[in-house]
Amino acid sequence: MSVPAAYIGIILIWSTTPLAIQWSGDGVGYLFGITSRMILGVVVGLMVAGLFKVRLPWHAEACRTYLAAGLGLFFAMTSVYWSSQFIPSGWMSVLFGLAPIVTGLIATVWLAEQALNAARIVGMLLGLAGLVIMSLGSQQLGPQAVYGVFGMVFSVIAYSLSAVAVKRIGADVPALATTIGGLMVTVPLLVTVYFLAGESLPAIVSYKAMWSIIYLGIVGSVLGFALYYYVLRHVEATRVALITLITPVLALFLGHLLNGEPLQTQAMIGSAGIISGLLLFEYGQAVGKWVRHTLMG
Repeated sequence: MSVPAAYIGIILIWSTTPLAIQWSGDGVGYLFGITSRMILGVVVGLMVAGLFKVRLPWHAEACRTYLAAGLGLFFAMTSVYWSSQFIPSGWMSVLFGLAPIVTGLIATVWLAEQALNAARIVGMLLGLAGLVIMSLGSQQLGPQAVYGVFGMVFSVIAYSLSAVAVKRIGADVPALATTIGGLMVTVPLLVTVYFLAGESLPAIVSYKAMWSIIYLGIVGSVLGFALYYYVLRHVEATRVALITLITPVLALFLGHLLNGEPLQTQAMIGSAGIISGLLLFEYGQAVGKWVRHTLMG
């Protein structure tokens, strides 16, 4: 599979998963939604691996990769699902769009991929300003909405640390194997949390929740993360995280069209700040060079 095709696939999948995450907890709670999704993901992933004869290596580097992926998946996704109780799905996607900036900061220190420059620093400040605006605007959604905002920030940090750690380990592990191995680390942790929280299995699961969980377990978990780790092996971690530049826009409008989520003025301004910051963070230096070359040429 080509890297551009995998990129497009991830964008389409990740644009729809925030809304599916909210629907998956309909009447059953967020812990049931995430736990059942990840269990289904492991089962489907192992079936696909068996079908295509993809073996899971168990050497030291592979195990470290599974651990890094699994812990990142557990903390990031649990935080996302918890946050979905307090904020609209479009907000979840926009706030998760901060991942390239956080990933870039960590990768600069840990991987020495690309040093910070003036354009990146300004981009970071724009992204931070957008985050502040959305945090202030969250009060319009209710007093608990700010919990969702900070929950998503925690999720971004966990995701970014995991992405850079997997990249740093650099194990020659198939993308599907990384996905399954990570899920095998995540599922026992989720099951433990589920029962420690005193949750019991729901007597009835609505069709909305059931189909959302199935979609997330098969497409969101197995296919989505397999494509993600495939792309992660072939390009810089910061450019992988750039996928989140496009998904927030699509997710905002999908949430508005399919779930009746309001498009508030502050949310749109904050989203514009974050997306503009991401653009400047990634492409500001290149655009500046092109402008100088054009003016001087």
